[in-house]
Amino acid sequence: MSASNESGGSLVAIFWALGANAGIAIAKFAAALYTGSGAMLAEAIHSLADCANQLLLLVGLRQAKQGVTEIHPLGGGRVVYFYAMMVALLLFLLGGAFSVYQGISRLRAPEGVHEPVVALVVLGVSIVLESLSLRGALKEIRRTQGEQTFWQWFQETRQSELLVVAGEDIAALAGLAIAFVAVLASYATGNPVFDSLGSVAVGLLLMVVALLVMREVKSMIVGESAEPAMRRAIRLHIEARPEVRSVINIITLQWGEAIVVAVQAEMAPHSSATALVDAINVVEDSIQTRWPAVRWVFFEPDHPKVGAPASATRRASDQDDEGGEEQTGGQGLQPPFDDDAAPRGR
Repeated sequence: MSASNESGGSLVAIFWALGANAGIAIAKFAAALYTGSGAMLAEAIHSLADCANQLLLLVGLRQAKQGVTEIHPLGGGRVVYFYAMMVALLLFLLGGAFSVYQGISRLRAPEGVHEPVVALVVLGVSIVLESLSLRGALKEIRRTQGEQTFWQWFQETRQSELLVVAGEDIAALAGLAIAFVAVLASYATGNPVFDSLGSVAVGLLLMVVALLVMREVKSMIVGESAEPAMRRAIRLHIEARPEVRSVINIITLQWGEAIVVAVQAEMAPHSSATALVDAINVVEDSIQTRWPAVRWVFFEPDHPKVGAPASATRRASDQDDEGGEEQTGGQGLQPPFDDDAAPRGR
């Protein structure tokens, strides 16, 4: 999928979430003030934080469009990771930690829930709206998910903003269900402790989801390669080119929506240096035509090191790097390693 399609899919999911959370937040605050429900207030604060989070993601996507400058020679694509991390921190602090604090405070000084039927109606409507938002996010995820499970996609996706929206929506929907059960239990038993415990449970849930999102976004900030399937496909594509005799190493780096590719390859014999450069240009053009998201290709013609095993000069399609820097002085790119044998380093 091209970078523009990925961006469009993320925007759709963000606007779905923003619209749903804005309406939900208004309804929840009104219900929380009317009923005095702690779980409802925790959910209202969570929805308000979600609205701010989606606005931050939109700011990040806008800033990521800035062009190449002398200070940022590859552009500002990676700024989306910074905003995604901010959103995860806000989800942890404003959503999770505050909800836990609110629940503990009400456990110390329990207050009955006024008009619990109103709270239950608002929670029910919120569940419907949040389900629609999650449905929109999952629809965009399925466009790139392939045969992966959701958990596999969550771990391997490089779309930080879509990952954050999906995480928020899942946490919100689960939190609404917890709040509904808590208010219902308080209403049925007349014991306000259930409502307070619901606030604590919602807060803990949000904190867990926030930590999972932060773990994934941190890996993106450090620098992740392109998705495994794309790495394998790019290697196979280069190996199949008649201009290339063998691939020594490939390094890919996700740069926001764009991808950087560095190739070290043994080229087929050419009659002159000019012919060699022309052949490299043909290979580079073929990569960028096949994968429009590949914005930069750095190609180093080389030959296998003397004494290196054959498997080191032409790796299998499921072997690739997780990142690195271009080397000079005869060392070339660092030797590749096997993704299946090494941990992801999340």
